[in-house]
Amino acid sequence: MENYFDKEFELRYFEMDKSGKASSITMLTLLQETAADHCYSIGHDLFSLMSQNLGWVLLSGIMEMDRYPEYKEKIIIRTWLSKYQSIRGIRENIIYDENYNIIGRAKGLWLFFDIEKRRPTKILKDFKEKWSVHEEKCIEHDISAKIDPINSAEYMKKFKVNMYDTDTNKHVNNIRYLQWLIESIPEEITDNYYLHSIDGRFVEEAQYGDVIVSLTDRGDNMNSFVHAIHIEGKDKTCATAKTVWKQIEKKVTSYGREI
Repeated sequence: MENYFDKEFELRYFEMDKSGKASSITMLTLLQETAADHCYSIGHDLFSLMSQNLGWVLLSGIMEMDRYPEYKEKIIIRTWLSKYQSIRGIRENIIYDENYNIIGRAKGLWLFFDIEKRRPTKILKDFKEKWSVHEEKCIEHDISAKIDPINSAEYMKKFKVNMYDTDTNKHVNNIRYLQWLIESIPEEITDNYYLHSIDGRFVEEAQYGDVIVSLTDRGDNMNSFVHAIHIEGKDKTCATAKTVWKQIEKKVTSYGREI
């Protein structure tokens, strides 16, 4: 494969969840870090872009994990651009273990953004020339297809947008939406299942001080859910998503105990 960028990580203790494996939040964070380093590798770190009032904003994406890495495990994230338009591009990602066995995949639709004017702008020519394009896709999935919002649900939680929820583009980081989403999922799911896939759409910006309402309802089967993030008191949907969860395999010790 040509025109790809590899980034290696060793998983740290604070990136683990209660099961002792990397959390889904960790994996999305590492995908973002890989994209940031891909920018840095061609001389456009995110802070230099910010000084020009420019940045990248995620519009939609999907992540699928076959398994989550463990503490101290080394992984490699391979990323490349499969398509460009004038103001947006599709980023593909494959997550490998240290032996280059695939453990996950992710795809995102990214928008080049004028931070000051709060609107899209044309991608710099230097990005297109230095990143180039490799048309191979990591997942055959339409991340531009609309996910309809839900307005009522079986599960709900509320959160206030704090200063630490915002990023260098002065909007709520997309990873926060996943955190709010997971908080509204019932414990019997998060205790016994792992997040196999999340398919999300980012619709509107949330602002510092907003009160977020996270709605979660059952999907087509017991292990799938539909989600929406609304702003309380406003007719405004910030994000929608679908998730699929798979049961955690229990290990049995020689004493017959599950761990």
